[in-house]
Amino acid sequence: MLENDVHAALTCDDILNEILLQLPEKFVYRLILVSKRWLRVICSSSFQSDYRAKWGVDFHLLGFFVCNQLYLNRPKDGMRRPKSEPALQLLSSCEEGDDVCNDLMASGNCKQLGYFIDSCNGLLLCGRHPLTYSVWNPISKVLFQLPQPQRFYKRLCMAFIAEDNFDDILRYKVIRANCECKREVNTVSIETYSSVTGTWKHFTLTCSSKFSLRPWTVATVINGVVYWFATQRKIAIKESVAIYDPRVGNTRVELLKLPDGNISQDYDEFVLGESSDGLLQYGQSSKSGMEIWILEKEQDSSISSITTSNMQSNGKWKIRYRLGFKAMWKKNPSFCKQTKEAQLLSFLPQNSEYVFIRSGQNIFLLHIESQMLKMNRYHGPSSHIQWDFSKVVPYFRPSWPRSSLCHEKAATSAWPSTNQETAAPAWPSW
Repeated sequence: MLENDVHAALTCDDILNEILLQLPEKFVYRLILVSKRWLRVICSSSFQSDYRAKWGVDFHLLGFFVCNQLYLNRPKDGMRRPKSEPALQLLSSCEEGDDVCNDLMASGNCKQLGYFIDSCNGLLLCGRHPLTYSVWNPISKVLFQLPQPQRFYKRLCMAFIAEDNFDDILRYKVIRANCECKREVNTVSIETYSSVTGTWKHFTLTCSSKFSLRPWTVATVINGVVYWFATQRKIAIKESVAIYDPRVGNTRVELLKLPDGNISQDYDEFVLGESSDGLLQYGQSSKSGMEIWILEKEQDSSISSITTSNMQSNGKWKIRYRLGFKAMWKKNPSFCKQTKEAQLLSFLPQNSEYVFIRSGQNIFLLHIESQMLKMNRYHGPSSHIQWDFSKVVPYFRPSWPRSSLCHEKAATSAWPSTNQETAAPAWPSW
């Protein structure tokens, strides 16, 4: 092809769009510096949507939020947070995380935001239960103060759903669910705030069985479906998962029984997440080890079991990994000085290969199949953290830049590092 033909092809947005769609994300990052036109094409909502459809979504770890649960539902004369302990604390693990920390500390944002509740697609949901909530966008540094809810829930659990904002218009929902701890019922009262309407709306969800939601927890949201830990017949607080799909406008809750453990019957930690193949996965850990289960698809259906709550409630759990912590430590002699106690912390977004675990004040990334560990280095003081009473939550941001971030980074060329380690296992390149 002649040079003029190549130049003519690259000046056509449609052809350029198709060429860029074939490139891995780390190369696309660099190409935004070619020209303003290439920057415009790469940061366009149509290209981002097509690129994610082809390659999926990659996530970048910014750090870990620490939530001290001693202050939840405290009486008026109960324990109060000392001034030396920040209400909103992020243990940063990169420069972008440092920027978020600085923004939180600037202009009294921490005091205005309150406590960390949850994050979704990089947005932060913060507030003070049970009536004050806000959503903060760390990229635009814009704070959205939610109106006060209409109903008072003494004990509640939450859910935070944020859509992909290819057009830079934020669309999100915040769900508050009442928790009846003293008795089990087959209904649950919820309030849903929509950024589209700007108001709270009340619903009463019904279930075929009696249950109660676990208070002061945050739901796992996968493809718009909400998963809360629930109790049935007062057997165990982690016995079931309550599944609610707000997308179809129904008011039904389906219950899914969680699998029984084989390592131990006394599990300290249990988490939910989305696997690499788009299925619901469940992890539980005790002092001796941990297990990870996957909810299999229906055999007679080509639709993933993660898309419909009815299908999931009839799904079958299958063990995917089982490991003992004692054997894990033996495979990692460089960490032999660490305490032998460990606990499962969380899954990674849309990932089945790795999990976060915590041992003392140290947070590790565990490659499950090889049982190899990598310590996550974080910045900031941690000596005052009451680890045994705190929930540690990883904070991820979709690595694909939004248009406002594209322009900012194009000017500074300070993109996230794309260097990848070649040694096995292939650790995520954060």
